[in-house]
Amino acid sequence: MDEQLRLKELYRYHILDTKPEVELDELAEIASVVCNTPMSLITMVDKERTWHKSKYGFDLKEVNRKDSFCQHAISNPSDVLVVEDALLDIKFKDNPFTKGENGVRFYAGAPLVTPRGYVLGTLCVVDVVPRKITKVQKRVLQILSKKAMDFLNARKLILLQNNKIELNALKLKKLTDLAPCIIFQLHIDEKGGIEFDFLSKGINSGFNQFNSHFLKKSPETFYDFVHPDDLPHVKESINEALINFEEWQIAYRIKVSKNRTEWQLGKAKPEKTKDGKVIWYGSIQNISNLIEHEKDLEQIMFDISHVLRKPVANLLGLSNLLKTENFDEINCHEYVDYIHSVSKELDDFTRQLNQDYGKKNKKIIGNTKPFFKAWKKK
Repeated sequence: MDEQLRLKELYRYHILDTKPEVELDELAEIASVVCNTPMSLITMVDKERTWHKSKYGFDLKEVNRKDSFCQHAISNPSDVLVVEDALLDIKFKDNPFTKGENGVRFYAGAPLVTPRGYVLGTLCVVDVVPRKITKVQKRVLQILSKKAMDFLNARKLILLQNNKIELNALKLKKLTDLAPCIIFQLHIDEKGGIEFDFLSKGINSGFNQFNSHFLKKSPETFYDFVHPDDLPHVKESINEALINFEEWQIAYRIKVSKNRTEWQLGKAKPEKTKDGKVIWYGSIQNISNLIEHEKDLEQIMFDISHVLRKPVANLLGLSNLLKTENFDEINCHEYVDYIHSVSKELDDFTRQLNQDYGKKNKKIIGNTKPFFKAWKKK
């Protein structure tokens, strides 16, 4: 077995130096009871040490690998290493753990074999007196080592899944933090009050009138910022959405300062969880620029229909006059001058229209230009 590959496999389990786990401790205790030994261990054989994940009747957290019985047990993945009397075994008679009055005499270790065939360590039983092991006890050790390995495999899978969840959660957090709006999750408590479970960082940039800390602590403070004329409609829309379990959507004004308001669009959809709890997922977006743009379009339509009406009517009247009157040189010059005057009036108006609304359009979309310039450089 390639030792470097075995160590890589061990490190993939992220088990070294972790806290005791009841499931493994109980397997070690069962092994000790079945084999009638005072000590049992679940060990991991590291590069220079043997670390004890579970220990029953044994105090040391780890031992030097060169002094460990388990380093010999991992060389044969398919069998249990049995040492009936360490003092009579050439490999172990000079081992520092063998020497002394309470030195190790008996050892039996079943390898912990991964699905890829690598041995991480052992499930072993230890005694300070020589003894033999029955076939049944040996088989029980193998079964228990397999159960320990099943637990380690499940633990590894859970860690991998948790890492993926954390990674995806981090990606989602970055996306929500950069979103130019407030993204939220809330639920209704037993008393009918609103509680925010999540508020994106968008609330701290571009929504200066809100404070995420206070809004989470006291969600009802949201209403303090709504324009008094819009507040009844906002409350009514929220109540209707809650009662009818339907999508909530409303545009309303927010008081930014004493003399200034901004428009916001609130949206949310309800979702019922398995336990019957209702969660609302939604967003709040600043739509002041959009409202301003719509007003500009309405003004353009008004200007076109009213301001242009006079010169266009004059041109139509002139065209009818040209059909009925006889022309002489003097009349012709007068008509040409009049047409020139009306045309200039139309041209001046369209130029002014382009200037006025061109500036407003740049104001609305101008903030996106630096982003696109930076993006193109990449």
